[in-house]
Amino acid sequence: MKNETKNWTADDIPQRNEGLALITGSTEGVGYEDALALLLAGWSVIIMGRNSQKGAEAIAKIKQVNPTAKVSFEKIDLANLSSIKDFASKMVSKGQAINLLINNAGVMTPPKRLETANGFELQFGTNHLGHFALTAQLLPLLRKAKDARVVTVSSIANRSGKINFADLQSKLSYTPGVAYAQSKLANLMFAFELQRQSDINGWGIQSLAAHPGVSRTNLLITGAGRWSFSGMMRTFLPFLFQSPAQGALPTLFAATSPDATGGSYYGPNKLSETRGYPSLSKIPAQAEDENVAAKLWEVSQQLADVKF
Repeated sequence: MKNETKNWTADDIPQRNEGLALITGSTEGVGYEDALALLLAGWSVIIMGRNSQKGAEAIAKIKQVNPTAKVSFEKIDLANLSSIKDFASKMVSKGQAINLLINNAGVMTPPKRLETANGFELQFGTNHLGHFALTAQLLPLLRKAKDARVVTVSSIANRSGKINFADLQSKLSYTPGVAYAQSKLANLMFAFELQRQSDINGWGIQSLAAHPGVSRTNLLITGAGRWSFSGMMRTFLPFLFQSPAQGALPTLFAATSPDATGGSYYGPNKLSETRGYPSLSKIPAQAEDENVAAKLWEVSQQLADVKF
């Protein structure tokens, strides 16, 4: 990476007075920080989430920092394919080009196996299939933009991940962390396969992946629970975690930097990529298996009932 020696921050985001960005799961945490940074750089941003009240609160908070921010909220439930379809249809009917899609929303390690509205295991269904379906349906608007990027947010948990085609929905056996790692490996493989498909089909889209290291967000507490090991670490050992604003930097680098390239993966550069400034991230060997990625692409199209 060209800027390996420089500590890249949100101040390095190129200013622009046009460009539409959509960010899933952006009413709080890392996604909110992504939105705020892009708005300060002149982007128009649609923040997205399941909760309209949280959306209104996020916009009010943004307006305090940046009164002229071009920001709006759209409701979407990534655990429901019809909600995704309704949102995408609304966007397509408006016809505005999308310059940036950040697939950021996530569900992390619910102690019991839960399902989406369509019967998928909640983590695989939300983290991977929901974003897969959303990206597929927004493809015409991404192709309309000259410089479109799709950034899919993974996690260092992908290092232990495996795509288990024999039990994708964890019906035979559910272990929270195993299902989460699979969903985050799927995110990374989707990002790489989307770049390959864009190259093959001439879509002109750059697809990149990023991860936030270990950041202080509510994901740990709302997922595994406050009294889980990870929840207690987050509550009682906060110094181990970097801020959401710092955690957002690899995603923002992937989304905006002229030095970021399609098919790349970015994360923090210190302490085994748990914290620090954006840098190229180590790709787990299993994420580079193009045969598995191609199969995951096909299976995901069938499950999500979409065609790229």
